[in-house]
Amino acid sequence: MLIDSHCHLESFYRKGNLADVLQNAAEAGVGRIVTIGTSVKDWEIYRQLAAQYRSKISYTVGLHPTDVEDDWEEQLDRVPDFFENENPPVGIGEIGLDHFHLPKSPQDAEAVKSRQILVFKKQLELASSMNCPVVVHSRNSFHECVKVIDETDTDWSQIVFHCFADGPEEIRLLNERGGRGSFTGIVTYKNAESIREALLAQDMERLMVETDAPYLAPVPMRGKRNESAYVRHTAEFCARLLSMEAAEFARQTTANAERFFNLP
Repeated sequence: MLIDSHCHLESFYRKGNLADVLQNAAEAGVGRIVTIGTSVKDWEIYRQLAAQYRSKISYTVGLHPTDVEDDWEEQLDRVPDFFENENPPVGIGEIGLDHFHLPKSPQDAEAVKSRQILVFKKQLELASSMNCPVVVHSRNSFHECVKVIDETDTDWSQIVFHCFADGPEEIRLLNERGGRGSFTGIVTYKNAESIREALLAQDMERLMVETDAPYLAPVPMRGKRNESAYVRHTAEFCARLLSMEAAEFARQTTANAERFFNLP
């Protein structure tokens, strides 16, 4: 069994093909999917899916840095309510910083960065108050994200940098603090040598795999719409890279994801 520790099921749900995606995942040996919140627009959808598919779907809630709107404070005020119902999230995320999608104006870019930092800190504080895992989005902002986390009281053992796209030095920095990275199909791409080096550098006790579906399909599915079943390709590639049997890799990464998210 494998766990897709990070994907976005909203698009499949809205297109009406979620049942097919779940069936494909089951046939590929993917036993559970963690679908990740990005804004108030998907939180309730995911709560309902987690209730409908208790044995297959878990979810998180959080404000993605590119989805921070003027009413972000009101949106965050709704987060505790999700943790108090009978189908609570398994973490807060994805939250963090994104320095790739910024306005062209330097002044406007700095304003966006400042607001992202503020909202990131608020959500880290929220996660700490609830003692729950945190899924971090870091794009062109790795060291800035680390700095923000260091400045809060966040437990690093509850931090995962999803879709890890940096190198071995960065993964060591996370591991030294108690955090971890999670790897997508990018690790299978020809030009991703530094990410493969990071995979080799990370402690196996922390390693998790994900799709980030519907994005970033792994080789040999690259160019297609990604889905949870394809995490099998990423896992098998990683197992070969680590000189592990595929079954042992699946067992270890599944156990890691279950512990991190406290999955059933």
